[in-house]
Amino acid sequence: MKNKKILNISKKTFFDVFFMLIMVVIASIILTYILPKGTFGKITNPDGSTTVLYDQFIKLEDVKGINIFKGIFSPILVLFSGDGITLICLSIFILCISGCFQVMSDTGGINVFILRIVKRFKENKVALVCLMTLVFMGFGAFFGLFEEVLALLPIIVILTCSIGYDSYTGFLICIVATAFGFASAITNPFTVVVVANILGTSPLDGLLYRIIVFLIMYGLLLLYILVHIKKIKKDPKKSPTYEIDKEKKIDEEELDNSEISKRIFNVYAIFLSLVLVTIITITSIASLRGYIVIFLIVLFLFGGLLCGFLVNKDKKYVLSSFLKGVTAALPTIVLILLASSIKYVLEEGMIIATITNYISLLMKAQNSIIVVLLIYLVILVLEFFISSSTAKAIFVMGILSCVNMNISNNTLTLAYLFADGYSNIFFPTSPVLLIGLSMIGMNYIGWMKKSKWLFVVNTLIVIALLVIAVVVGY
Repeated sequence: MKNKKILNISKKTFFDVFFMLIMVVIASIILTYILPKGTFGKITNPDGSTTVLYDQFIKLEDVKGINIFKGIFSPILVLFSGDGITLICLSIFILCISGCFQVMSDTGGINVFILRIVKRFKENKVALVCLMTLVFMGFGAFFGLFEEVLALLPIIVILTCSIGYDSYTGFLICIVATAFGFASAITNPFTVVVVANILGTSPLDGLLYRIIVFLIMYGLLLLYILVHIKKIKKDPKKSPTYEIDKEKKIDEEELDNSEISKRIFNVYAIFLSLVLVTIITITSIASLRGYIVIFLIVLFLFGGLLCGFLVNKDKKYVLSSFLKGVTAALPTIVLILLASSIKYVLEEGMIIATITNYISLLMKAQNSIIVVLLIYLVILVLEFFISSSTAKAIFVMGILSCVNMNISNNTLTLAYLFADGYSNIFFPTSPVLLIGLSMIGMNYIGWMKKSKWLFVVNTLIVIALLVIAVVVGY
């Protein structure tokens, strides 16, 4: 594990995703020339602020598609758009995470930390998997965490490899479980709270049904994980990350005879505990929630280097290790910019309002079950282009709240949660999915092939839950 890059994207993985995203960007540019252009009406409030009237669509005549040069350079221009600051912060966040965990790896911190856990749960591996899956689902369901758990993925991956499983199991426990929790939201501030504010309801409305959804999805994911574990225990070569994982397992005898001390464990245990406390605390304080990424950037940048200096006296080695981690993350930043440029193209091409207006017209005068399934489908399609939960909720739910669809706000919220959340680990336009897959050395196509039945069953359950919600008047 030592001297290996924590975030290491293979050339094949990078170019597979790169060209896939390029094709989506090109398709988005073409759409701006095909679809009619439009915008929503606006009024100026007494305080000078502007309110968008989502129920007043204004068709724009003689407006051409996006400027072709804007389309070509959209991955760069998006940095100067309204989403630019968020993207810059996310990119710096990824660079700091990669640098920090590279230092932790090279100074022996990850090895000694994981070894302690492996020894403690050596006879209770399945219980450990069940517990960690529940914890990460809880992070998503209660606190709306998703991007933040990328910081913990390297440790979870090495942990699962060290107890006899694989990187894929770690990915399922950490990233997929958090995404499932995010969608099976209980008090998720980025979806439940935002949508409740838009619809004028309480975030606690319909809570019991969402708890039932959470338990059902926990059972589904855990079953999938346990089936996978059973397969690789019989034949380790069935693991999609078998070859790569050979470099991630820890030699317990070597560690016990090395200079790694209890002090190293204590330093990194305190640091990782501080990361968890920071995530939970900041996301629990409404006024600070929007600054979570900035807090984590500072924590990983200075805390990561400080821990390295405390356990290794060679300052140049620590700085070199951090730089190696930062360099390894650069290809991931390219993919993030490409994925984010899709929304930029649609906005600059003036077809975002057109697409959402079509949604409004489509929902009118339909059977309630058909309406809720159409809402789910439409938001699912929009999720492919716009991964931001809050941004999507603002303009999609703003429109839907103005349309008489004969379904309750609770059911409307549920449809949004399902469409927005589970697709976070399905669509190739999800930066977190791409980053997570790159961390375990797995390409997107391989992920789709391996997990296809999980998403098939998940989709069937989602449809059933939405139909039940309509029938029982949820």
